[in-house]
This record gives sequence, C-alpha cells and structure tokens, in this order.
Amino acid sequence: MSQSSTFSWRDRHVFLTGHTGFKGGWLALWLASRGAIVRGYALDPWTEPSLFDQAHIAADIEDMRGDIRNPADLEPALCDFAPEVVFHMAAQPLVLASYEDPIGTYETNVIGTARVLDAVRRTSSVRAVVSVTTDKCYENIEDPHHAYRETDPLGGYDPYSSSKACAEIVSAAYRQSFFSIAKLAEHQCAIATARAGNVIGGGDWSTDRLIPDLVRGFLAGEPVLIRRPHAIRPWQHVLEPLAGYITLAEKLLSADAARYATAFNFGPYDDDAQPVEWIVERMTKFWGGNAQWKLAADPGAHEAGYLKLDASRAHAELNWRPRLRLETALEWLVAWYKAWQSDADMHAFTLAQIAAYEKLPAIT
Repeated sequence: MSQSSTFSWRDRHVFLTGHTGFKGGWLALWLASRGAIVRGYALDPWTEPSLFDQAHIAADIEDMRGDIRNPADLEPALCDFAPEVVFHMAAQPLVLASYEDPIGTYETNVIGTARVLDAVRRTSSVRAVVSVTTDKCYENIEDPHHAYRETDPLGGYDPYSSSKACAEIVSAAYRQSFFSIAKLAEHQCAIATARAGNVIGGGDWSTDRLIPDLVRGFLAGEPVLIRRPHAIRPWQHVLEPLAGYITLAEKLLSADAARYATAFNFGPYDDDAQPVEWIVERMTKFWGGNAQWKLAADPGAHEAGYLKLDASRAHAELNWRPRLRLETALEWLVAWYKAWQSDADMHAFTLAQIAAYEKLPAIT
C-alpha cells in the first residue's frame, strides 16, 4: 500500500474527523497500529452499541469531541495538534436520514467540509488532506451498463447524495482557490477527494442500512424486512477503501503530490457489484441458525436502483486494487459480529482482521 518500502506512518500526526463513526473507527485503529499519532475529532458515537466503544478505539488515539460546524472548537483542535495529514470523514452518512433532516445533512456535509478546509488553510503544518465523500455524489442515470468515472457529472436525487456532490465541489473550490496545484511549492498542501462504494464490515450499527438491519434481526431471531432486493450496489469490505485512503495520503506526501491532488473512486470489481437479494441470501447462510428475511410491503423513500463505480484511476495511479472478494468480506463481517456476540476482545479482534487484510495479495 505504501508509496515506497521506506514510507512509515510512525510518529506522523494525523487529524481524523469522524473517528467515532464506523469507517472512521476502523481507520483510526489502522493508522494507530502503524504508529501514527492520531487525534480524532467528532461528535459522540450516534449508535448504541458502536464500533468506537466495542473495539475500545479511545485506548489507541487521542479522542476529542466536537462539531465540525463549530470553528471555535474545530480550529484550535486542528491547529494546536499541528497535523501533517488530515482525513475528513465526519458526515451525516445516511440517505433516509437526509429525508428526515435535510438541513442538518447539508449543514454537516457541505458547511462542515468547508469549515474543515478553512481551518486547514490556517494550519501551516498540513501537507495532505483526504476529503471523503461517496459513490452517490454522481448524477445517477440508472444505466446498468455505466460505471461512474471521476469525470462524470456530479449530482444527487436525495439530500444526502446531493450534499456529498456539494462537498466535492467545495473541496475542488478550496483546492483551486487556496491550495492550487500550480503553487504547491508555496503552500505545500495537497487536497484529494475519495469516493467509495457501499462499505460493509463488523461494527456497523447504523439504522436503515442493510448489514446492520440484518444483524439486528438475526440477533433478535426475527425476520428482517428487505426494501429493495433488486437494487445493485458496489459492495466492499470497509478495509478496501480505507486502504485506498491511506495510499492516497501517502501519495499526497510524496515529491509527486501534484499528480494525486484530484478525485479518486474506490470500488470493487464489476462482478462484486451485486443486488441486495444476493447479499441477504449469503448473509442468512453464513449466519445460520434461524436467520431469515422477508420482503417489505413498502419500499420507502427513493433510493438509487443501480450504482457502479469505475475505479480504474485508482488502479493505474495508486496501484490500489481490492483484496477481498465480496463473499469473503461477508464471512469476515459475520465472524466479527459472532465474536462480539460471544464477548470476545473486539479491540484485538478488529486489529487481527486489519493485520490479516494487510497480508492479502491484490485481486487481479
């Protein structure tokens, strides 16, 4: 994953927004395991239980609570720490929640991103920023033959998706206005954005998200209601895009940083973009026991029916490729929840899955 065999994260100061979330928690542990000094900045975990608490992530990093929309708290937390790298992952991450609170979604995902980048502007230590958005930032034409590329138009049917498209535009505007690639030698800060597909893995307890809904139902011994069995998504284990974010940050710290200050997709190979029903059937099989599901009578609010990513830029520019087939990713996440159910040491278990992932060869 590293730009060279000599690159090391040891003792590098990393500021991570959203460390109490699902993806942020995994990234915090991974960076700390590589020797980075991580300061996390986020609101309290918004699910109970949460990966942050169950995997005891606070033991490995500096845990700060705050709102990215509040510059009075955010800017001192960033500046005082003098980070070399910023991973911006704090967000309102759910489509259905964005229908319930559209203004809060825009405030967090758009204004929050602007606040983070504006604080970076006044923090001279920062050399690399990876601003994380989503595969849903594209204008979705629902074409089963089209995988979205970084050059495709941005858009979004729902408040969440459009807020992430806006976050991409904000990031690009800050890069062009304040962190110009042409003037990189002066400001020495390179900004890139990362667009990942649907992530799955142990420790996700979000509401209205397929895997957590299945796990909750399986644990309760109740049939799980499935809204859109034929919807296709670019599913991938959470460690896949995180490996991409880490690699991207390393490239932004290299002598060739200007080449990488752009947008990158991180998604699975086409044959791992599967319909919801495929996921549900395998999850039910891997879980065993009396795990079962049934079709919901009401599919609910609009969600994209078809979505695929073209990650060829990340393949070519970053030498990043998936390491886990989707079926194996499902086995890994079931193993995580089963270990949690049996009161295992989830800090050690989570780190063990990270270590196992690092040893896997890329899928070609």
